[in-house]
Amino acid sequence: MTNLNVIENKISAAQKYLKILENYQKYSREEIEKNIDLRGAVERYLYLAVQAAIDLAEAVISFKNLRKPTTMAESFNILNEEGIIGEEFVNQMIKMVGFRNIIAHDYGEINYDIVYDILHHRLKDIEKFIEIVKEKI
Repeated sequence: MTNLNVIENKISAAQKYLKILENYQKYSREEIEKNIDLRGAVERYLYLAVQAAIDLAEAVISFKNLRKPTTMAESFNILNEEGIIGEEFVNQMIKMVGFRNIIAHDYGEINYDIVYDILHHRLKDIEKFIEIVKEKI
């Protein structure tokens, strides 16, 4: 599989998870937090969507033969250094990586105000990242 195929597959995966997450936007913050099944599904699909964006960033870095990141967040810094994504946008994506880490490593209580905000307002950052990659690759 070529690097371009990997990029296309990562885009497809991210889009799939974003589409699934749209189904959960009809629920209130309280419904998500109180219903263990909803909570688990939303957390899992948010994790997968953010991970797909991270994987996409790493695939672009590989495709362009850029320096290798030492952390997931650094992937977005590298794309910023190379002029692929802007400074303000890189910070949004790094916040998403931090959120992903909280979910992945169970660092204590998850703030459902943040979960709800990401579900309703920040998924567009992943969509924007996908569009940037499509334009620049």
